[in-house]
Amino acid sequence: MTCQMFDDKPATTFGRRKVTPRACVADSKKHLRAFLTDVLEDLGFVTCECAEADELGMILATQFPDLVVLGLSVDGIEAGKILENLVRGNFGGQVLVIGARESVMVKAVQQVGAEYGIAMLPPLTTPFAAGSLRERVATLLPEEPAPSPAVNVSEALHAGWLELWYQQKVDARTLVRCGAEALVRMRHPNWGVVPPAYFIPEDNDPHCLRLAEFVIDRATEDWRYLFERQSPTDISINLPVSFLKDRHAVRDLCRRTPAHPKFGGLLIEIKSAEVIPNLDLLIDVTKEVRFHNIAVSIDDLGTDWPALMGLDSFPFVELKVDRQFVTGCANDRLKQTVCRRIIELARGYGARVVAEGVETRADFVAANEMGFDLVQGYLFGKPMALKKFARSALVHPVLGAK
Repeated sequence: MTCQMFDDKPATTFGRRKVTPRACVADSKKHLRAFLTDVLEDLGFVTCECAEADELGMILATQFPDLVVLGLSVDGIEAGKILENLVRGNFGGQVLVIGARESVMVKAVQQVGAEYGIAMLPPLTTPFAAGSLRERVATLLPEEPAPSPAVNVSEALHAGWLELWYQQKVDARTLVRCGAEALVRMRHPNWGVVPPAYFIPEDNDPHCLRLAEFVIDRATEDWRYLFERQSPTDISINLPVSFLKDRHAVRDLCRRTPAHPKFGGLLIEIKSAEVIPNLDLLIDVTKEVRFHNIAVSIDDLGTDWPALMGLDSFPFVELKVDRQFVTGCANDRLKQTVCRRIIELARGYGARVVAEGVETRADFVAANEMGFDLVQGYLFGKPMALKKFARSALVHPVLGAK
């Protein structure tokens, strides 16, 4: 199935074609809308927001939500008008009311909604956990994995569906966030957020260069956004080795990096499986680009680490250990052996070393004891959209990671 085979108008109810459910968060308070959309997106919803009752009609006509989450407070959104607009818009989805325990308003909205014939889910009382919200909306979440949409990258670039999500890199000793890896995602109007495995082209695809240029340009734009809202954030991006083989593309890359005095540099991550067969080329390119505040990291390094031993020149600034050797390393001596050998290799060349895939506190403790400089993984945060990433730095300190 290709993008062109999607209907222009999404279905109003959740079904096979519409793999990702949609939710509209209706609440007058911006911070509450932001919180609820974050939780719903983590659960797999495509979300939109409604700050006033009068906005709902247009949202129903264009976004076709399966779920309306209605936040109630003393000076909140006009719940009565919301219900009337749902009836007027022939809303066929479900409504979840969120409010204080024993609230008269919550009970009234539940009753009136039921009288209108609206499918009212059991209300959710504050405070609540993400698990409680998942239980309420479980019937809207797809039971089977989403099918693989065959999406043309050229169309996605033209339509503006691509964006970068960010996962933080954390200092293993101080637990201070010291950078972020940019990961490309597609936000398809029908399929929701599509992971890169479904649309990243092969190296020989003519659109590969355009995608790389998009990642570079968006990363520099996002750096400025993060700088304006918090502090400079060192960003790393993933590029294929074919990009660095193109001398014109390399020269263009050097011109694209920000000239801002606070810009700490751009880090390019290249998979070890591509680095090792092209070592001489990459060593030359890395020496060239470092004069333009660009450095290169070797990503997903594992048992192929011996190929990097004994090099006369080693301009790579970072080695990232493949997650398969980090996840579960606390209880696996063979994984620890690979990690220690790569750490020794990095120390010998004066490079820093990163543990990818840190998902438990036990693995973090093991990574710290082995001497990793940086850690990255779900324990410290999943990849997230730019605005959510910026908010998380202000609201959720790394020390609070669970």
